[in-house]
Amino acid sequence: MIAIKSQQEIEKMRESNRIVGDLLVNLKKVIKPGISTLQVEKYANNFILEQGGIPAFKGYSIPGLSPFPAAICASINSCIVHGIPRKDVILEEGDIIGVDVGVLKDEFYGDAAYTYRVGNISERANKLMQITKEALNIGISRAKVGNRVGDISYAIGSFVAKKGYYVADNLTGHGIGRNLHEDPIVPNNGFAGKGPRLRKGMTIAIEPMVNIGTNEVLENGWEFFTGDDSLSAHFEKTILITNEEPEILSIW
Repeated sequence: MIAIKSQQEIEKMRESNRIVGDLLVNLKKVIKPGISTLQVEKYANNFILEQGGIPAFKGYSIPGLSPFPAAICASINSCIVHGIPRKDVILEEGDIIGVDVGVLKDEFYGDAAYTYRVGNISERANKLMQITKEALNIGISRAKVGNRVGDISYAIGSFVAKKGYYVADNLTGHGIGRNLHEDPIVPNNGFAGKGPRLRKGMTIAIEPMVNIGTNEVLENGWEFFTGDDSLSAHFEKTILITNEEPEILSIW
């Protein structure tokens, strides 16, 4: 069932998503060559707690896996999503790193992701990041009352394909609210005019995950990698469907 949020619930979501957005902005100054992904994790965990939030990813469980051990996902280069922060994983000049973060505050969730440059990166990596961010913006632009989820999916997938890139298989956006993942699922590929209709008060996380060389995804526990070891980028925002333009709740 798709939950329509009340004004009071929306205000709570604005706050949890404010924390997410502020953290992702601050990480632009934290992420640099020579630091470990565990250092990024510690900064993020402390920031969330200082803001009165709870790290939503830490302890998150799905069948068959141990609970996720961190406040953020830190996914480097060919890791698409769900990279686990580690002490011995050191960021190097030219890397790109996707950081995905969720926050729970006052019973409502915020969620967003941003892919960062580590020092100077290649033009190839820069172009991938640009295309992925554009795909997110195009998807958001279709998130209007009366449209359907498939209009978002088609807009993202067709744009990415036109540019010669690949949407990662079976990794999607989602509804969000009292739960981190709610209905509806928001695929990054699909058919215009299909899927649930968008209504005022829906809150969804749109998150294209775009690969340079293949749509194929390889799973290793929590972590997902590109099938050909090519680069992947990930950008995500939580938005509110309104009677006018969608409102971006997690601003980075």
